[in-house]
Amino acid sequence: MAKNVLIPLPLMDRIIELLGYWDVSKYDIVIQLEHCDITKALNMKKRRLELRDDYAKIIRAKDDDAKDDARIWYLQQKSWLRDDEGMNPF
Repeated sequence: MAKNVLIPLPLMDRIIELLGYWDVSKYDIVIQLEHCDITKALNMKKRRLELRDDYAKIIRAKDDDAKDDARIWYLQQKSWLRDDEGMNPF
């Protein structure tokens, strides 16, 4: 049974950065694929969290113009995230 855990966002950022520095090209392909999958999953999670913040900006907008701008930005980010989720680096 899979369980979720909560980790502080700064720690997640540090993990993503650390994984980005590791050169796994000399390791077995299985390790390379695992590294890629984990890095991608963490980056996608971070982007989904940012997307939630973008959605909150729509709700907190002070006027209709700000709301429209926030909605356009949110929809653009959501579209890019969906495109990136479908990409396979190998």
